[in-house]
Amino acid sequence: MLRREIWRNFDYWLLGTVVILIVFGIAMIRSAIAGSPGLAGLDSSQATWAMIGLAVVLVTTLIDYRYWASLTRIMYVVTIIALIGIKIIGDAVFGSARWFNLGGFNVQPSELGKIVIILSLSDYFARNHDKEHDLRWIATSLAMTLGVAVWVYLQPNLSTTIVIMVIWFALLWISGLKPKHLVSFGVIGLVGALMIFPFLEGYQQDRVFNLLFPDPNATHGETYNVDQALISVGSGGWFGAGYGHGTQVQLRFMKVRHTDFIFSAMAEEFGFVGTVIVVALLIVVVLRCFHVARTAADIFGSYIAYSFGFLLFFQMAVNIGVNLKVLPVTGLTLPFVSYGGSSLLSLLLGIGLVESVAAHRKSLD
Repeated sequence: MLRREIWRNFDYWLLGTVVILIVFGIAMIRSAIAGSPGLAGLDSSQATWAMIGLAVVLVTTLIDYRYWASLTRIMYVVTIIALIGIKIIGDAVFGSARWFNLGGFNVQPSELGKIVIILSLSDYFARNHDKEHDLRWIATSLAMTLGVAVWVYLQPNLSTTIVIMVIWFALLWISGLKPKHLVSFGVIGLVGALMIFPFLEGYQQDRVFNLLFPDPNATHGETYNVDQALISVGSGGWFGAGYGHGTQVQLRFMKVRHTDFIFSAMAEEFGFVGTVIVVALLIVVVLRCFHVARTAADIFGSYIAYSFGFLLFFQMAVNIGVNLKVLPVTGLTLPFVSYGGSSLLSLLLGIGLVESVAAHRKSLD
C-alpha cells in the first residue's frame, strides 16, 4: 500500500523532463564529437552513465529521504577523505587533479560532494530551524561548508567551490536569515573575492582578464574558445543550420564543444528557437524542484528540494553566461546536456532525492 502511495506521489513531470534533456544531450554530444577519433564513444559512455543514473533515481525514490539524515555525518567524512585522496593519487587533467580512475571510469568526488553538502546542510538547518539565527548558527554552517569547499578549491576547482558556497548561501536565505544580513554577506563575499583574486591560479586569473580585457589578436586559449562560441551562437540564427550541420562544430573550430560549450553547439545547430526550448525545459526542472519543496512533508525535505533547485539554476545560468561571454570561463557544465559521467550521475542522484521528497510527502508516521 505504501509503495503504491509512493508512485502516486512521484513527480512524473520532473523525471520526464529530465529524460528528454538527457536524450537530447546524448544526441548533441554525438554531433559535437563527429569526426574526432579521440572523442569517439563519448556519446555511448554518456548513455551508459544515464542508464546507471536513472536506476539510481528509482532506487533513491524508494528510500525515504529522512533516512539520509542519520547518515549525513558519515557521508560528509567520506567525502572529505575522498577529496584528500584526490590530492594524493588523483589523475591530473588540464593541471587539476579531480578524478579517480576506477576500471576505466573517471569518478569525480567533487560532483558527488555537492549532493553531500546539500544533505548535510539541509539536515543542519532543519535541526536548528527553531533556534536563534545568530552568528554561532551562521558560523557553524559556514565551517561545515568550508570543510568540503576548501578541499575542492585545492584541486584546484574554483567553479565547484563557488557552487558549494552558493548552496550554503541559498540555504541561509531559505532558512530565514534577515535581508540586512544577506546583504552584508553579499558585500563580504565580494570583498573576499577581490582579496582572494591575487592568490588564484594563473589560468584562473587569465579567464577574468580575458573577459574584461580581451585580446583581439588572440588565436588560441580561452579568448579563442569564447570567440568561437559566440560565432557559433550568432551563426545559428532563428532555427539553426540543422542537426550535424554546424560549421563551427563539425569543422572543430570550437574546442570542448561537448562539455563547457555545448550550449553554443546547440545554438548553431538548432538556433534561437531550439535553445529557448532547451532552456525552458531546464527551467521546468527547477520549478518542479521548487514545487516539491513547497509541498514537502517536513523542513528537511523542503530544504533538499530547494537547494538542489538552486544548484541547477545557478549552474545553468553560469554555463549559458560563459557561452554568451558575459561571465568568465568556469568549467561548469550545462545540466543533463553536457558530457560528464560524474556530473550526470550526481545530478540524477539529486533528482532521486527530490523525487523521494515528493513520493514520501504523505508518509509521515
